[in-house]
Amino acid sequence: MKNSHSHGIIVAVLQVIFFVLFIIFAKYHPDADARQNPLVNGTKLENKLSKYHSNADSLDTSYETNWSHSKLYPMFQDVHVMIFIGFGFLMTFLKKYGFSSVGINFLVAATCLQWALLVNGFFHLHYNKIIIDINALLAADFTAAAVLISFGAVLGKTTPTQLIIMTLIEIPIFVINEVIGRQYLGAIDMGDSMFVHAFGAYFGLAVSFVLYREDHSTEKEGSSYRSDLFAMIGTVFLWLYWPSFNSGAAPGDDQHRAVINTYIALCSCTLTTFALSSLVDKEKKFNMVHIQNSTLAGGVAVGTAADLMIHPWGAVLIGMLAGTISVFGYAYLTPFLASRLRVHDTCGVHNLHGMPAVLAGIVGCVAAAFASEETYGPSLYEIFPNRAPAADTEDFERLQNILPDLEAGPGYSAGGQAGNQILALLITLVIAIIGGVITGFLLRVEIWGRLRTDDLYEDEKYWIIEEEEEEHHMSSVHTPMTSPADNGTSK
Repeated sequence: MKNSHSHGIIVAVLQVIFFVLFIIFAKYHPDADARQNPLVNGTKLENKLSKYHSNADSLDTSYETNWSHSKLYPMFQDVHVMIFIGFGFLMTFLKKYGFSSVGINFLVAATCLQWALLVNGFFHLHYNKIIIDINALLAADFTAAAVLISFGAVLGKTTPTQLIIMTLIEIPIFVINEVIGRQYLGAIDMGDSMFVHAFGAYFGLAVSFVLYREDHSTEKEGSSYRSDLFAMIGTVFLWLYWPSFNSGAAPGDDQHRAVINTYIALCSCTLTTFALSSLVDKEKKFNMVHIQNSTLAGGVAVGTAADLMIHPWGAVLIGMLAGTISVFGYAYLTPFLASRLRVHDTCGVHNLHGMPAVLAGIVGCVAAAFASEETYGPSLYEIFPNRAPAADTEDFERLQNILPDLEAGPGYSAGGQAGNQILALLITLVIAIIGGVITGFLLRVEIWGRLRTDDLYEDEKYWIIEEEEEEHHMSSVHTPMTSPADNGTSK
């Protein structure tokens, strides 16, 4: 208990460490380096972006203007808003935990972004340096999303110190899993449903399982009319910007397709959620928990295949399935997990992120199995690089005439690609759960502190609550009585 306020010192020390690491390792991408962008006819040209999540050792130094950092910035900023406003306000449904929901989200996210830039960079060093560009910033935001999803599973039950430690541990495990899935298995997951949503949800659930406490359910865990309205701010921001989350890293027509698919899936998911929310209620009323969360499940479920040729009707179907499993999850599965399996999920991340992400992984597997050159044209081998034929084959020579920049691949069949998709999902679940269990045991160490029952879902332990002082002051102010002529009103 005496160490439960150590977070200030830990944050200060951590920031100093980040500062030193940035001095040693970080440098601008050539596009942001004034010394490396030449002037041509008085105009500074911009370097071609390295592909999102690509190896920085292969940075392209050619110059072209059809794809620049400025074009990616709007998508990046949309995702940035989701991290700080969307996730932050979505978690304000707890009536006495609003400061922590938004404030600790702010702290954890800012910690994530710096740590993610460093950890992601260590896996893609370029001459022993971490290259910082807007791609790196976008990747850091995606990494932060996974941690904030995990945060939702333990919301209100952990100290700030525990959350900071969880962040430091989770990010390296997250990056290792992503490297395995993308680089070694060649799995496609444009909207990061497997690598962000599934990982973050099941990591957080595993932590919650280890930190389970019998006194987790208190009166403070509930919501209020006002707190639910604040949470809806987060929902609306996430809902509006989710197409950017799923398409931000995609190029050209892939990005266009990802926006369309996500937009449609969100719409069909929302109608399904409203319908089922009313149908599962005894009084046939809408449940705000469903509306705040399940309406977003379509964005998760379509993520892996967002840039693929799933067709508009496929996006509608995915949204309907996502809304269905999410609402039923809140109505029936969440109580079962808490009472029978000792997994208490404060925000219901299993229903919004976990199960819809598993659905996304299955959809991605099916879409990969049916992907063919007849449907995609030569771009099939750009979307699925591992399906590119081996060098010195007739197919590769044919494709190089159409796509001069195409690199040779292992020549996976559609079935091989589909198998790797599902394998990436399974590996993600295993690594997330094992990593979460280990992290949970580390968080139980006494030096990080532990909340008392009275402190669960309560801001007062870590925040100055000005409202109480103001209310006390207002109650002590004399209010003049009104005269009968005022008819009970004053001017």
